[in-house]
This record gives sequence, structure tokens and C-alpha cells, in this order.
Amino acid sequence: MAVSLELVKELRAKTNAGMMDCKRALEETNGDIEKAIDILRQKGLATALKRAGKEAKEGVVQAYIHGGGRIGVLVEINCETDFAARSDAFQEFAKNIAMQIAATNPLGIEKEDIPQEIVEREKAIYEAQARESGKPEHIIDKIVEGKLKKFYSEAALMEQAFIRDTDKTVRDYLNELVAQIGEKVIIRRFTRYQLGEE
Repeated sequence: MAVSLELVKELRAKTNAGMMDCKRALEETNGDIEKAIDILRQKGLATALKRAGKEAKEGVVQAYIHGGGRIGVLVEINCETDFAARSDAFQEFAKNIAMQIAATNPLGIEKEDIPQEIVEREKAIYEAQARESGKPEHIIDKIVEGKLKKFYSEAALMEQAFIRDTDKTVRDYLNELVAQIGEKVIIRRFTRYQLGEE
């Protein structure tokens, strides 16, 4: 099927993928934008997995100050080459991630980074709540599991909904960047300061 340039541009605007990738995805799905988005996301994930073993030592340390100097963030984001680090897509990604951290105050980058004592405390609270509300014993574990999943979706940066497009997670956004620049990208570490916080 021949795909119109307007349709390709629309898909590119939604996904940030390359023009040829958008054209191929639309041809593959007979012009169905939603299916084409799914194909591009899968390809982005495949690219990310292929690049997982590469060294990522270039990148930026991005600063963001919010609320008239009340909140500040420093985040280090790495990629494989200086060329990619200077690209508009990478720079925009770094700014957006710094803003995300300022807005959402994550406890870690991945859920495994969240201190175990915090996770255990949350679990204990969820169990106590379920028991107090009279839930049957055999479903308490399922309730706790569901609440922990929600906790991780708020506390772990990569699991969070991306603030500029809540239909995708920060991980989806990172995978889109990997697909676009063709390099491994890592959010290595961050520090968030809030005025008056201990």
C-alpha cells in the first residue's frame, strides 16, 4: 500500500522515529497509525536490547532548577558517543528527565534501587490495611502485590508515567530515544534537592 507523506509525518510527530522507519511501519500495517506505533515501539525495544552490551561513557550532567530555586536536580545520562550526546534528541531527553525527577521525586532509577527497608515497610502497611478492611486471608497477597506495583510505578523513575505523555513510561521514552539515535542510553544517577529538606 502507498502511504501518504502526511501520514508518515503524523506518525513521526507521535513517535520521533525516522521517516523511513515510519514509512515502513505504515506500509506494514496498511496505514493503521496505532498498529504502526506498536511496531515502532517493539523495534525500539529490540534496538535497546541489541545495544545493551555496549559501553556508554559519553553523555551529559543535566541541571534543572524549579519553583524559583526551591527544587534542584542534577542527573547524569550516558550514551556511547559524544556526537549522540550533542544531538537535539538526547539534549531534550536529558532536560525532560531532569524535569521528571523534579516533579515526581523518585526513590530510585529502577525498582531494585529502592531501599529494601522502604519496600518492606510499604508491604507491611498494605497487609495491615487489607486485614483491617476485612479482606479474606487468601486474597491479601494479591492485594499487596497490586499495591506494590502501583508503589513502584510512582517510586521508580523508569516505571513512572512520563509527565509529558502519560500514555508511556519513562522506560518507553528511553527506548524511543535508543531507537532514534541508535545508541545505548543509561540514566546513571541523580540527586534532587528541595529547599529546607533534611
